[in-house]
Formats: sequence, C-alpha cells, structure tokens
Amino acid sequence: MILRPASRAIALTAIVALGSLSLSACGSGKSGGGGQTNYVTSTGGMSTVAAGDRKPVGPLKGETLQGKHLDVADFQGKIVVINAWGSWCPPCRAEAPYFNKIAKEMKTKGVEFVGINARDGNKSLSKAFEEDFDMAYPSLYDPTGKLLLSGFPKGTVSLQSIPSTVILDRNGKIAARALGSIDDNKLHEMIDPLIKES
Repeated sequence: MILRPASRAIALTAIVALGSLSLSACGSGKSGGGGQTNYVTSTGGMSTVAAGDRKPVGPLKGETLQGKHLDVADFQGKIVVINAWGSWCPPCRAEAPYFNKIAKEMKTKGVEFVGINARDGNKSLSKAFEEDFDMAYPSLYDPTGKLLLSGFPKGTVSLQSIPSTVILDRNGKIAARALGSIDDNKLHEMIDPLIKES
C-alpha cells in the first residue's frame, strides 16, 4: 500500500506520539520529594547532597523476587545502591549489565546493591529479567510501588521515574540519586566519593 504525503505525515505523527508515550511511561516523573532536599544536580542528571545535609531513608524491607526477607537497615555500616526497575522498562534492561558488573566489583569494598522491582504485576516476568541478566544482587518485589513511597519520605527523593537509583551512605542516609538509566562510569561517580568518606 502506497501512502500519500498527507497520510504519511499523519502516520509519522502517530508513531512519534506513541513513542513519546512509551518513553514517558518508563522515564517520566518528578525529581524532587517535596521540601528542601539540598541536592546539587550535575549536568548528567545525577544529584548529590553534602554529608551534613543528608536525610535517612525510610523503611525498605519486604520479600525479594526469590521469596526471601530483606531489610535494607541490615546493611548499616555499608554503602547501599538501590535501583528501582521494571521488567517492562527498556532503559532498565540497558543499565542492568552495568549494575551487575559494579555490584560484583564493589562487594569487597563494603558496597551492597539492592533492586526494587516496581510496578510489575507479573512476578514471573520480573524473575525472568533477573535470570536473563544473572543478577548478582536481590530485588525487593514492589508491584504497587508502596516501598517507593514509604522508603523515600517527603523531603528526601521521589522515585516516580523508572529506572531511578539512590545511594545511601554508611549511616543509611541518602547521599546521591540519579533519575533515568545510568552506566558503570556514572555509578562510579556516585559511589567512589562515598567509599573515601571516613
């Protein structure tokens, strides 16, 4: 079937609109959690907060995709990288190999990784995601997004975007965040300064 120029323009507009919708479902959302967060945002979309201005994370505990109990509070004294992801999210698939690589590299340096599998109603798809990427760390199962709300109280961060990453310092306080997909270099930019903190 041959489309006339006007028909092609309409079809192209429809494709662009659908593409925008699919991207917004995966990466849209507000960056703040309400109130003054004292974050300094870099040009790469990553934000950090000075040690004296950091706020504690809320409760982040529950059942992992593999059916085990996990409580982020048990990692007190370690740096914790928390990544919110969904099996339905293409940018999450793009960043998964980087997270897996850095999780393995940094384990001996006192860095723990925890995923939050959010807004995934089908647990089998989430488990398949973990298997596809041979994930080296556990993910809390959060199909309703409840942990994203309770774990990051008002005045800290808002993880309405998937994927999002938050890094806790050794005192369980929010030290850095990134909204959207990130790679191994950006992970190092966020983690390495915390390793150097006493």
